[in-house]
Amino acid sequence: MTEISALLDDLTTRKQDALKAELDHLASLANDKGMLAAEQICPALGIDLEGLEGVQDVILMLAIDHPQALERVGVLASLSQRYGGKSWSAFQFEDDGKPWALESEDARTAFVSDAIGILELPDHRKREADWYTSFRIHPITGEESEIVHATIYVEDRAASELAFGASEGLERQVFQRVMEVGIACDPTNRIVEICANGGKKMRDQYATVFSKHFAPDTPPPIEAPRREVLLETLRAHPSFVIEPSGGIDRVEVSALECFATGGGFARFERRGEDETVYQFLTRHFGEVSPLKTRGWTITGATLRIFLKAQEGKRARTLTITLRTPNTTTIPNKTETDRQFVMRLLERWKLVAPPPEDADVIEAA
Repeated sequence: MTEISALLDDLTTRKQDALKAELDHLASLANDKGMLAAEQICPALGIDLEGLEGVQDVILMLAIDHPQALERVGVLASLSQRYGGKSWSAFQFEDDGKPWALESEDARTAFVSDAIGILELPDHRKREADWYTSFRIHPITGEESEIVHATIYVEDRAASELAFGASEGLERQVFQRVMEVGIACDPTNRIVEICANGGKKMRDQYATVFSKHFAPDTPPPIEAPRREVLLETLRAHPSFVIEPSGGIDRVEVSALECFATGGGFARFERRGEDETVYQFLTRHFGEVSPLKTRGWTITGATLRIFLKAQEGKRARTLTITLRTPNTTTIPNKTETDRQFVMRLLERWKLVAPPPEDADVIEAA
């Protein structure tokens, strides 16, 4: 560190500031989230990480040899810190079997054009879109998913301006670019993650534009709340606490998905009204049930909330799917229903409380 300080002392004040800012940026990525982002991004780009010792070596190598990859790693690391954050949302599409047009250049161009239109930028502000692919590995099952990313950058201010600098005369300054919109598309699970400032209404607009250009024949997506799910709560038959004023008749666990450390997978569904899924597992497996045997992890669950008929409304059922690590889907329901369900899931300790802080994404 002393050697670096000595080298900095030989530079002008402006160059010192620029270099210190770059070093601070690299240091901010030298952590677990930065390493995870590098492991997701680099294989898809053909960048070999073998032989590098630790995240600091990885980040330094990317800074020297692959600056664009480093920028992508920075954006992805920031995105991973935002689960449940105020400027980040995930949208769930129906699984209708219709492929998305993610590889279509025409669709990409039209999407970026409409996304920029939402920002209402003046024409002189430079903008660009960076498309790339990463691989996301499920933390429990090890299943690998290919994720298509798009990052839309816009200049922080006008392209350049004349200003008084360190010299006696005027000099031209070029401003940094910042990420205005980021999307991560998971075609397998039919989920699109959107990160953008401007609140929920703005992110809804981006989701509509995405649907218009990449999935025009599929119904518009529904926002999927993203919280860490706590499925171990369901290992024993839960007793759901219901308030009399909630209008709930009963709640049931209608399906459980389990994964074994050896690679086995099982899904159990309730069929009929004569027994619960827990009674079924006890009857068929006894003490060797996946819920009672070591090595099995609950990775998914489906709950059904049966609502009573009231105030002129018919009885209805809300179906919720929970999947590790943080997927909560409440398809085709209103915002009121989604808030109602999230309050229940928090009360039943099936989802973690929302994080208090939200990081700001900015990539230079």
